[in-house]
Amino acid sequence: MKRFSRILFYLKDKKQNIGLYIVFNLSSVLFNLVSLALLAPFLQMLFSTDKTTIVKPTFSFSANGVQDFIKFEMNQLIILHSKTYALAAVCILIVISVFFKNIFIYLSYRVLAPMRNYVMTKLRSDLYAKILELPIGFFTEKRKGDIISRMSNDANEIEWSVMSTLEGLIRDPLQILIILTIMVLMSPALSLFLLVLLPLTGFIIGRVSRSLKKQSTSSQEQLGTLMSILDETLGGLRVIKAFNAEKILRNKFFDTNDTLNHIRNKMNFRRDLASPMSEFLGVLVLSCILWFGGILVLNHEAGLSPENFITYILFFTQIINPAKALSTAFYNAQRGAAAIERIEEILKAPITVIDDPAAKPIPAFTDSIEFKNVSFYYDDTAILKNINLTIKKGKTIALVGSSGAGKSTLADLVPRFHDVSEGELLIDGVNIKAFSLHAVRNLMGIVTQEPILFNDSIANNIALGIDNATRTAIEQAAKVANAYNFIVQKEAGFDTNIGDRGSKLSGGERQRLTIARAVLKNPPILILDEATSALDTESERLVQDAINNMMQNRTSIVIAHRLSTIRHADEIIVLQKGEIAERGSHDELLQRNGIYRRLIDMQEVK
Repeated sequence: MKRFSRILFYLKDKKQNIGLYIVFNLSSVLFNLVSLALLAPFLQMLFSTDKTTIVKPTFSFSANGVQDFIKFEMNQLIILHSKTYALAAVCILIVISVFFKNIFIYLSYRVLAPMRNYVMTKLRSDLYAKILELPIGFFTEKRKGDIISRMSNDANEIEWSVMSTLEGLIRDPLQILIILTIMVLMSPALSLFLLVLLPLTGFIIGRVSRSLKKQSTSSQEQLGTLMSILDETLGGLRVIKAFNAEKILRNKFFDTNDTLNHIRNKMNFRRDLASPMSEFLGVLVLSCILWFGGILVLNHEAGLSPENFITYILFFTQIINPAKALSTAFYNAQRGAAAIERIEEILKAPITVIDDPAAKPIPAFTDSIEFKNVSFYYDDTAILKNINLTIKKGKTIALVGSSGAGKSTLADLVPRFHDVSEGELLIDGVNIKAFSLHAVRNLMGIVTQEPILFNDSIANNIALGIDNATRTAIEQAAKVANAYNFIVQKEAGFDTNIGDRGSKLSGGERQRLTIARAVLKNPPILILDEATSALDTESERLVQDAINNMMQNRTSIVIAHRLSTIRHADEIIVLQKGEIAERGSHDELLQRNGIYRRLIDMQEVK
């Protein structure tokens, strides 16, 4: 039950619905038993040659007391009218009982369906909200396809394997418990024999299903791998075709798919065994009861009359189907438990970058950003070491260095995509952790090397994160970013859908949209991960002009790949193995004839 604690947590607000569900199921079970209780005594009265009961018995809440009362009432109908009349009356009562039984079953479904959908809606919402809250570093260790698989396939597995059997996990045990209670009241001796056999059958079913959860975990992991391969294929289709790598990717996908097929077959074989095995075991128990109970009745040791023994057997047959459904639900729950664990891994992942309870807003950025003895570790590996750097308001700082030197990590500390491991990062002399995440990031605009756009209109991509942005403001931002001219030439203008990741636009057009987005936000601080390095000459000029327009009167942190674009930076920071190796203006660093000069020479040679 512990593994389903999250589902129970969501259901705690639905106590009234759960109560109604139990009441409706209880009512349906009772009306079902009433219809069965009417049948056996009537058959005995209808076809028996014994003298009928004339003296009205004293009613009592016992098996014999209820049966005697029913027999007396039936006998009165036969005496006052006829056996045909009594037959019609009993048929009508049975129809009424079955009608109300099914009415209550329907009402139980009406109560259950909203609960089931509520749980799945909350689960998906919480999972997506947690994905948005988790730090950037979490996703460097996870395959994107695996994350998508957990959101889609694992959530669907929970919906179909757990939530769809929720009714069985409540209704079937309730029905079995009520029927067993009545059977114990009817014949304690015979029921004691039954209560010995039922746990034995439950033990057999449990042994068969034990490995189902492990198989389900393997299945979901393979499905996550499959989704990752598909995601990589769709993203790299141009490269795959260019290098004739279709066979490699095909074999990789087919091997994973075959492994998934093998695991799922084993799971289905084991799951599909549940219903026939439970039915066989149920009939086996029934045969034992017929044999043992028949002996007791014949020897007058069961405390049951023959007609009551028939009713007892009828009641037991009503356990077989719920027991079958319960065993199937148990198997499905084992599969769902594995999916819950995979989703819980995300939902319980620690959020390392959090707001201080006393976090406050930032009135304005007025002075500087300061790194004071800052170090950053990732999994005990030092990425940045003892960084001391002050960026004055309005200045442009460029970060250069070889790949893996720590440039992007240093820039990511400013918007708190990561928190420093040692030292302090200050804004206007105040530790950045004293401010809310929203306030810190509201100061900043970020343009990445790879344009990040969404499958939406041009206007909505520019206005991302800006509430109630006017069309005039969006158009003005586009003009500053040198994007207005190409936008108005589109058939739908600013309302043009740009496709998945902006696939309907050229590289230069995509980059200018991301710049327009940063311009519209109008932040005092800009973080630029060299936005022109992947562009052709004409697009580079347009984008660079747009960047120059945007950088006016703003504090800028530029991650430089093309060193020719940062000649006019106020200070250039050269990083090597996570440390500041050199710093100064372009001319000063050239005169030192050090790392920066070698980087310049290498690019000029190219």
